[in-house]
Amino acid sequence: MNETTGEKPGVQGNTLGTAPVGRLAVSLAFPAVVAQACNALYTIIDRLFLARIPEVGDLAMTGVGVCFPILLAVSSFAALVGNGGAPLASIELGRGNIRKAERILGTSVAALIAISLVLPALLQLFKEPILFAFGASRDTIPYAIKFLSVYLSGTVFVQLALGLNTFITAQGKARVAMVSTLLGALLSVALDPLFIFTFDMGVYGAALANVVAQAVSAVWVIGFLCSKRSIIRLHVRDIRFDRLLGSVLMLGVSPFIMQLTECVIQVVFNSSLQRYGGDAYVGAMTIITSLMQLVWVFSNGANQGVQPIIGYNYGARRFDRVKRAYRGMLFTLVIVNSIMVLTYAMFPVTFAGLFTSDQDITDVVVRMLPLFSCGMGVFGVQSATQCAFVGMGQAKPSLFLAILRKIILLVPLALILPHIAGLGASGVFLAEPISDVLSAIIAGLLFRRLSPKLFAP
Repeated sequence: MNETTGEKPGVQGNTLGTAPVGRLAVSLAFPAVVAQACNALYTIIDRLFLARIPEVGDLAMTGVGVCFPILLAVSSFAALVGNGGAPLASIELGRGNIRKAERILGTSVAALIAISLVLPALLQLFKEPILFAFGASRDTIPYAIKFLSVYLSGTVFVQLALGLNTFITAQGKARVAMVSTLLGALLSVALDPLFIFTFDMGVYGAALANVVAQAVSAVWVIGFLCSKRSIIRLHVRDIRFDRLLGSVLMLGVSPFIMQLTECVIQVVFNSSLQRYGGDAYVGAMTIITSLMQLVWVFSNGANQGVQPIIGYNYGARRFDRVKRAYRGMLFTLVIVNSIMVLTYAMFPVTFAGLFTSDQDITDVVVRMLPLFSCGMGVFGVQSATQCAFVGMGQAKPSLFLAILRKIILLVPLALILPHIAGLGASGVFLAEPISDVLSAIIAGLLFRRLSPKLFAP
């Protein structure tokens, strides 16, 4: 062991700075994509099973869909801490300072626990008016309340599982991080039909399956971080509020806003669609956002896999490797995202049929899915650029990009376009591709402008 840095020779952290970038990126990104897919399964599988409840399936699915913004809000706080702390830990690993990385981990755990105490209490108190504001109707509100009441009881598991798993990926151990989410997702898939149908728990069962699955994931993640297999070890003495928390939150505010504004967007979408189209349009948006989660799964997974490479090598001042990782990620995201959304555009009836047999909802999905998703290919530029900024510890440009697409572009467009030329509900769906394209162009220009300063010798 290196007595100066505390780093063991031959650990995975060293390969972040020596292994070929392309091969390393694939080895880290693939497990991260699988892990993101597992996280997405929690909500997608719920909706697939709920839609098949006799007589009330579509109402139950739509009611749970209305809860989705709140679920995003809960997970965004995990991103605030985890996606802020993990890149800083990667940078410290690149500098050989394992002890500081462990302090970052400890203060992140303290922050996640504090969030787990405050957040669910506030949401439980105001859940009904929030759900109505998010697009619930008198028909769907009972199902939304049932699901949310149970789900919020497991907030601590969500925070720890999602927020701390990033510290495993930060070490270059993406496969271990994948296992933690895979365990939870498979358990959720197994428990959903058991609780929903066998035990006749309906919406309650779907929520309970989520809570149990997230609890298992959280135990796995904490167990690994406390073990000798982890380069960054979790010590009880480090679980306290440290001055490092400010740096964690400053960097984490970008992914936090990315996810939290997704919650705001869902509110705008659902409330506007309820006004212009009713439950059929809200249900269609639930299906479309479920499908788009698969695109975001790949983008987020690739980002999580490549970010440790960027962070470690930026900390070690190996800028050529940082640039190669960024360019490879950008190219891959644009190509893969384009293929996925093209598939959606070609077979919208098939994808709609996975979620509903209601012809009105299906008709909306068939018309709007190609429109809504057509800009997601080029959006890979914005996604890759923001990931690079976060990985290099650049809080301000990453924060700007987070605000740009959703707050500056998407929300105003979703509110304005329905009033233009009688677009109505179609304007809500059209706002997405316009903001995707504009934000991608601006992100590319921003990275080009800041690169000379970031990579100065």
